Amino acid sequence: MSSSRKHNTLFIKEIYRSIQGESTWAGFPCVFVRLTGCDLRCVWCDADHAFTGGDRLALEEVVDRVEALACPLVEITGGEPLLQPAVHPLMAALLDRGHRVLIETGGHLDISGIDPRAVRILDVKCPASGESQKVRWENLNVLRQGDQVKFVLSDRADYDWARDVVRRYDLPGRADVLFSVAHGLLSPADLAAWLLEDRLPVRLQLQIHKYIWDPDTPRI
Repeated sequence: MSSSRKHNTLFIKEIYRSIQGESTWAGFPCVFVRLTGCDLRCVWCDADHAFTGGDRLALEEVVDRVEALACPLVEITGGEPLLQPAVHPLMAALLDRGHRVLIETGGHLDISGIDPRAVRILDVKCPASGESQKVRWENLNVLRQGDQVKFVLSDRADYDWARDVVRRYDLPGRADVLFSVAHGLLSPADLAAWLLEDRLPVRLQLQIHKYIWDPDTPRI
């Protein structure tokens, strides 16, 4: 594939409008642009339908489809969106048109080249995910105000590990920090109790779309 085509087309699994279920933007209407492909295999992944398939679309067609849904908030997700070089001009095009753009990444690829106007949501993989050895720790050193760091927790060991990372990198002073339960694996009440006991200044996050709709629905 030519370099120009790599930077002007994307493999897209789906583009749809829903309610944002996570991040500090939870509850707002949001257009999701889900890119195909991921090089991680987290145990609790709820987007494995995006590992393969989808359509190759020109960047302009992706933007047109987003614009047709008439929603100012857009999240680019996957899969792993940073695997596709054209994600960068896509972000720029959407930002230039006045959209608030969130990009969610698995935390193992360099985030420093992401457009500074976008909200970077960095998912730091905890041990029970099976992918914690791939965390790119350098990403935590380039965080800025407005970025968000998410830890998906499956058990107490994950919590202790994430708590230590938060303290070691002084994350609450640098970005919004979200502790999320792996749905069906960890009780939100247990997580709340641990956070209160440790006085940890992070946000407990529930995937609200899984309480609104069937949690096994992959397209929300």
